[in-house]
Amino acid sequence: MKRQNVRTILLIVCTFLYLLLGAAIFDALESKKEEIEKKVYEDIEQSIKEKYNISEDDMEKFRNTTIRLLPQKAGVQWKFAGSFFFCMTVITTIGYGHSTPRTNGGKIFCMFYSLVGIPLNLVMFQSVGERLNILMGFGIKHIKRRLRFKNAGVSHTELVMVGALTTGFITVTGSLLFTKFEGWNFLDAYYFVTITLTTIGFGDLVVLQKNNYLQSSPEYVFFSIMYILGALVVVASVMNLLVLRLLTLNTEDERREQHEQAMRQSAIELNHIDTHIAFNSHNHNNHFTGPLLGGGKSATELKNRTAIYDPFTLDSNNLNHTSPEDPLHLSLYRHTLYDTQYADIDDTLEQFRNTERSGKRRSV
Repeated sequence: MKRQNVRTILLIVCTFLYLLLGAAIFDALESKKEEIEKKVYEDIEQSIKEKYNISEDDMEKFRNTTIRLLPQKAGVQWKFAGSFFFCMTVITTIGYGHSTPRTNGGKIFCMFYSLVGIPLNLVMFQSVGERLNILMGFGIKHIKRRLRFKNAGVSHTELVMVGALTTGFITVTGSLLFTKFEGWNFLDAYYFVTITLTTIGFGDLVVLQKNNYLQSSPEYVFFSIMYILGALVVVASVMNLLVLRLLTLNTEDERREQHEQAMRQSAIELNHIDTHIAFNSHNHNNHFTGPLLGGGKSATELKNRTAIYDPFTLDSNNLNHTSPEDPLHLSLYRHTLYDTQYADIDDTLEQFRNTERSGKRRSV
């Protein structure tokens, strides 16, 4: 089985095993908490219904109203600043879900807008990420030259390490800033940054959703949008390096297999030529015709030339008693035969060895 196919199967198996592992861990960590919270909220809901004598229909309306009112409490979502933030979450596929189009026209436009915006954003991220990788490579090379390293080249691993360090610095810095502006603790802020930069975007924590920031603090809106886009570019550049490495491995395997296949085909064709030489020597008065087959010399002459170079432990007397017309005998010293009869026609031999198609070999 091809190495690429084996790697693909292993990746599929590892992915499903990773999913099973994650499901088991989340089940152990979250299921009990969920049951406890569900019981608590149901008790609160029941106490409110009993205290204010609310029917089930009115309680359902109250639930839906409360859910829809949450985005409105953060401020106006669909003015230009809020719309720009929403568009950013669409084309980056973050999709917090904190606000969604409510009109039919908004829903239709959002679908077409995403179909164009997402590929455009991906191409932009890849292009900028490549330029960023070139810039990091130039910086690494410059530092190595200043430190007088013997090898000033930049390896793929070094680029990945620098990109990873840059990503870590950006995530920590952003977490500290969001801790200050949003009032989150550091864990929640780092969780938000990670979920955002991986474009998961659960929406349980979203910036700009308090104190009417979308209208009252344009500087903070600008910073939040630029930070998310810039950090996504850095993450995309690192991911581009990792994907490029995986594609390089597949390409190397394909080239290696193609080279091995070509070598096997060449070996088969060389064996065919060997058999053809022996057959012609037996059926054409022991004369090799053509520049590759000895230039018209007889098998006896070729045998006498090759006897002293015979790599096998056979003396010349034994060779003289063996009929040169015997194909079996010719096959015993075929390696030496090639070395001697081709010695005077090196250029033709090189052409023969470099030819990839048997038809071309016959024409030579």
